[in-house]
Amino acid sequence: MKILLAVDDSPVALRVVAQVIALAGELKSAPDVHVLYVHPPIPIEFATRHVARETLDTYYRDEGEGVLKEPVARLKAAGLPVTPHIHVGQPADVVLHQAAVLECDYLCLGRHGRSVVADLFVGSVATRVLQRATLPVLLVG
Repeated sequence: MKILLAVDDSPVALRVVAQVIALAGELKSAPDVHVLYVHPPIPIEFATRHVARETLDTYYRDEGEGVLKEPVARLKAAGLPVTPHIHVGQPADVVLHQAAVLECDYLCLGRHGRSVVADLFVGSVATRVLQRATLPVLLVG
């Protein structure tokens, strides 16, 4: 089984990690866990006027590695095989695309607990993923 675990830099992400570890404990064999951080894009025209493309790429990588550090460490400590991924793009689109590319069986992510009304006006990554996912989704609040 392959699980795609989408994380960000919020406390909710660590609750999702805990749920994935609990889920893995109920399975006959340990799942392969792909941990994904998606950095929203900085408008490239704006950014490259002020910094070199290499600097921007380094920023994305460093930010992603920082966000992935604790979730990956917790999953490894639980004895799970983990593959980290860092991407730049619209989070919901990238999460769904990577779930398909990696041929994942299960998708896990957090919800930040805004109200339903706020989600209607602002939207959320979790809402967009739930609307379009073709695989089971574990949503943790």
